[in-house]
Amino acid sequence: YRAVSDAIIEQRLRPGARLREDALAEVFGISRTGIRKILQRLALEQLVTLTPRRGASVTRPTADEAKDVFDARQLVECGLMPDVARRMGSKEAAALRDMARQEREALRSGERSTAIKLSADFHVQLARLSGNATLAAFVEQLCSRSSLIMAVYGNPGHLGCESHDHDNLIGFLEQGDAERAKAFMGRHLKAIEASLSMVEKDDSAPDLHQIFGA
Repeated sequence: YRAVSDAIIEQRLRPGARLREDALAEVFGISRTGIRKILQRLALEQLVTLTPRRGASVTRPTADEAKDVFDARQLVECGLMPDVARRMGSKEAAALRDMARQEREALRSGERSTAIKLSADFHVQLARLSGNATLAAFVEQLCSRSSLIMAVYGNPGHLGCESHDHDNLIGFLEQGDAERAKAFMGRHLKAIEASLSMVEKDDSAPDLHQIFGA
């Protein structure tokens, strides 16, 4: 599961690429039943699309889907900021700053896929701090879809936001300034969305043995 999801986010498996159960079973040395369960899990996260009679393929997000995802994030994540601000303590702030530092280091090192995942983890952790487990789970799903969108349509070298954005947001939350945190989160998400370049590339058949080092 982790190997396939990482390959999707890292763009080694491109949107539209077919994921044949028999080929994956051979590559990983497990049964097709096991592969089917993994593909179903990835489909629930909308990283993989399952089509009757055609099988599985890497999800190809459209411009409309990308807009829907970021609109949903605006509504949910901005709405959670007052609850997060009320529950933010020095321990929570320190943990978030460490996550933001790791994200910056990954981006500086050219590990863009790692930075994308760390950015998603940061937003999910913020949502969890709200205390609303249901909305936090929804944010996690949205961030998973955003990671795919950003990996495919984002620009190399940055994540569509300033490297210090997350630190600034932590500062507002630590001060208990919910309104500024809410406004900042809105601008932050808009900046990420605005950085996307929705240019689709042609499909190509992936060499699964090469991708997964088999």
